[in-house]
Amino acid sequence: MGWFKRIKQGIVTPTTEKKETPEGLWYKCPKCNHVVSTEDHSANLNVCPECNYHDRMNSKEYFELLFDDNKYKELDAELTSGDPLTFEDTKKYTDRIVATQKKTGLKDALRSGVGKIDGQDLVIACMDFAFIGGSMGSVVGEKIARAIDHSIKHKIPFLMISKSGGARMMEAAFSLMQMAKTSAKLGLLAKEKVPYISLLTDPTTGGVTASYAMLGDLNIAEPGALIGFAGPRVVKETIGRDLPEGFQTSEFVLEHGFLDYIVSRSELKQKISQSIKMFNN
Repeated sequence: MGWFKRIKQGIVTPTTEKKETPEGLWYKCPKCNHVVSTEDHSANLNVCPECNYHDRMNSKEYFELLFDDNKYKELDAELTSGDPLTFEDTKKYTDRIVATQKKTGLKDALRSGVGKIDGQDLVIACMDFAFIGGSMGSVVGEKIARAIDHSIKHKIPFLMISKSGGARMMEAAFSLMQMAKTSAKLGLLAKEKVPYISLLTDPTTGGVTASYAMLGDLNIAEPGALIGFAGPRVVKETIGRDLPEGFQTSEFVLEHGFLDYIVSRSELKQKISQSIKMFNN
């Protein structure tokens, strides 16, 4: 009865001949566990087709989505962080910067550029969470300030895409100073009557929320984004009470009057373009 019982023992497939599924071919939604190919997930703008969960996108992907034909001029591309405090925790800050730059291909946690959206000029500054949690350091503040200066000089609307864990602790007060610096620059932008649209994505927290992220002429957000100053756990421990369902999601923030509207990524370019036209009329 050898048809169901192994007759020859010790059959081994050499490791070189084993067929294994390469990593990175599939994406599993962390919200509903729906599985799609990575290629299809990317083609759908990193949005789950089942539950509309908006996974994170990087600055390069946002620029490709928003700028016409993905054509733009990058601003201040070579700015990099110094080490004003000679900071060291588990490793030197300078070593952490170099390692993160090699890993991500980014100079710091923000990319800025100028191009067109539906034929209209637009300056975009977009944060990258992959670079030390999208933390706001001196370079982030300086690049935002320079992008705003470009908007003021050329009378071009400014779009800020926030995605951050907050201020960068390795730069301490130098990081916190960026809150005042960027807010002051936005005051000059408003004085010149140049439109500012702030897009909050998941997550937007800490000093970023407490400054430029909430100062837009229009404050908009993607669905389900975490938006707040301190995280839910810290808030719960501080007030000693259970938090409402959906606390600090973009839907909760909209309901309480801190957002103008929520927009799905598939409609993002159209909505921003319409908003700019509204400002220009």
